[in-house]
Amino acid sequence: MFPTLLPTGLSPALALLLIAVSFLTSAFTAAFGIGGGVAMLGALAGAVPPGVVIAVHGLVQFGSNVGRTIVQRAHTLWPLVARFTAGSVVGVGLGAYFIVALPERILLGVLGSFILAMTWVPKPRVPGLASSGLLIGGALASIISMFVGAVGPFVQALLLPLGLEKRQLVATHAACQTFQHLLKVFAFGALGFAFTEWLPLIVAMIASGFAGTIAGTKLLDRLPERWFLITVKAALTLVGLDLLRRAAGY
Repeated sequence: MFPTLLPTGLSPALALLLIAVSFLTSAFTAAFGIGGGVAMLGALAGAVPPGVVIAVHGLVQFGSNVGRTIVQRAHTLWPLVARFTAGSVVGVGLGAYFIVALPERILLGVLGSFILAMTWVPKPRVPGLASSGLLIGGALASIISMFVGAVGPFVQALLLPLGLEKRQLVATHAACQTFQHLLKVFAFGALGFAFTEWLPLIVAMIASGFAGTIAGTKLLDRLPERWFLITVKAALTLVGLDLLRRAAGY
């Protein structure tokens, strides 16, 4: 990538590293449904100015999830995606207010507690829980996403109790995240963020992420269902505990 195409202050070496990270994180997310967005957020946080991290992350993740949705579309449960997206529309509308009104520690604590509860606490069988839960969850995920960026584990924890087969879980998660990140990109655009300077780097990261998605999908097809669920629950637990640690200020 030519230096003239890079944002001010970003070296070619660092740009190439971000493109490589996009491949690896997309591959991991395509295989397990979570983890890549959080890792990408961490990489961006160490490479780009703090004021642009969440906005750039949102557009990169939108492109990554579009690729995963296309590759895994045969397994997507679209009625669940529609309910989640409907809630996300409301959440993004509220997110512009909450992004400056709520302390970060509160949101991190709520997010971490929710992930652990949805992963390990037995859920009662309540009629209509899939519909209402996804509507409310979509709204909450969008609000929190505007503030902390990566809420893939939150969405995964929301879908996990529905008992989906591994391919359905990963594909539906990707579609939900696609629409959520698209709404977030629109919101940041309305708030005045200029994506133009970052577009060449973002396009390169999206292309690299698509290649990672293809590689990760092949791994997903080979994973036994039991080991897939064990890995997902372990990853969710680690993320949830880390969020609670950050909420406590450690």
